[in-house]
Amino acid sequence: MTKGDVTLENVDPDHLSAVLQRLEDAGCQLDVGASTIRVIMNEQPTAVDITATTYPGYPTDSQAQWAAFMLTAKGASRIKDTIYPTRFGYVPELQRLGADIETGEGYCIVKGGAHLSGATVMSSDLRASASLVMAALVAEGHTEILRVYHLDRGYEALEKKLGSLGAVIRRESTVEF
Repeated sequence: MTKGDVTLENVDPDHLSAVLQRLEDAGCQLDVGASTIRVIMNEQPTAVDITATTYPGYPTDSQAQWAAFMLTAKGASRIKDTIYPTRFGYVPELQRLGADIETGEGYCIVKGGAHLSGATVMSSDLRASASLVMAALVAEGHTEILRVYHLDRGYEALEKKLGSLGAVIRRESTVEF
């Protein structure tokens, strides 16, 4: 969603076939090897609907991230979750950044192309954390994400990994008593 050229190493592309297909549908160029995936995206993505379901379908653990990606797309996309139909708690936080998202029973509709602006947002779970980081990377201005301990449970040193790709992320620690 920030555009560019990234290669993921030490992955099993077969486990991600549903995600890779949707990325191609959105306009990403993919070069898939035995244990690598190169993703090239230099254009605005096209809106693509997903339905999160059991493997080998689109993973429910990636639907929040897909919503963040679709914020930059041309058009509107529908995201449905058949596994966890209430897993849309991240939507109000994305809306704080300016996202145009409607929610319904077990789905949301993401209208791409909205201007995102930095804000203070709060993470509610691991997947929500990832979607907020993604949206913050394309938002104008400063974004502060609270409760990042959720993020740390599943993404080790994410700020360093994204920093190696050019992202500007600063981790501030606080101690509460």
